Amino acid sequence: MTDIRQKKENVKNHLKDLRHDLKKMHLSVNEELILPHPDELKTLMNKMDQLLKLIESK
Repeated sequence: MTDIRQKKENVKNHLKDLRHDLKKMHLSVNEELILPHPDELKTLMNKMDQLLKLIESK
């Protein structure tokens, strides 16, 4: 049971982190009219890949 709880907590933390990064990026695009740097996008994509791997792992 603790393994499932730990996995759930890890997914939740990944989602919080992604949401925060995306919100920051969204604000910069909308308010400051600044496009994100390619490195920022790559970092977010990597985080999403990690989350997907975490979700798919059994």
